[in-house]
Amino acid sequence: MRVVSTRQIISAKQIVFGAILAAAFATGAAAHHGWSWAEAEQIELRGTVETVSMGGPHPSLDVATANDGLWRVELANPRQTERSGFVEGSAKKGDPIIAIGNRSLDANEKRMKAVRITVAGKRYDIYPERIQTN
Repeated sequence: MRVVSTRQIISAKQIVFGAILAAAFATGAAAHHGWSWAEAEQIELRGTVETVSMGGPHPSLDVATANDGLWRVELANPRQTERSGFVEGSAKKGDPIIAIGNRSLDANEKRMKAVRITVAGKRYDIYPERIQTN
């Protein structure tokens, strides 16, 4: 019969807990950062900027459209969004915007992940490798 010390039991519990915690974070990060929530086909959305948020995890804009109400347009992570040239002050309330991207699979949700936005005539390629049209 093998005798197991309290120290070995605690270590085993810590390892199991750590593995469960790591899996939970990995699943959440994959779900958050993936594109599985969005349609494969891209749409074009036209409107005016209502609000701009440059905070994490993703900068976003609320866009008022003429016929379809208010949409949430999500950009890339802050660093990638900045690399596209879109930084604090690039857009303000009332600016005209054209967003190309993938809308939510949930038809009741007015949300899209933008691959390109054009604000007041200036183009920002957020995900250049994903743009399906030029």
